[in-house]
Amino acid sequence: QVQLVESGGGLVQPGGSLRLSCAASGSIFRIYSMGWYRQAPGKQRELVATITTGGSTNYLDFVKGRFTISRDNANNTVHLQMNSLKPEDTAVYYCNGQTYDGTYWGQGTQVTVSS
Repeated sequence: QVQLVESGGGLVQPGGSLRLSCAASGSIFRIYSMGWYRQAPGKQRELVATITTGGSTNYLDFVKGRFTISRDNANNTVHLQMNSLKPEDTAVYYCNGQTYDGTYWGQGTQVTVSS
């Protein structure tokens, strides 16, 4: 099993920055991709960014150039640096870990962008 714990959410003004962190534990050797998804009220959950064990990344078009996903292998942690935040980024952000036989989710952390 894989356990994922997110941190770093909060309230920020438009144009501000936040950094989300996701710490993985358990059978981490099984993970080949990690990422971040988000879900706003009344909307479907959408992929924000992913990073593979090989370092390949992909992003939701709306966040390209503003968000950066990275890995900290020493701490089994994935980060999402979010800059130039917009009100449309307001959502619960969920850490995701993909293994060859399952998908794992964190509990979610709230990000609110408001003036």
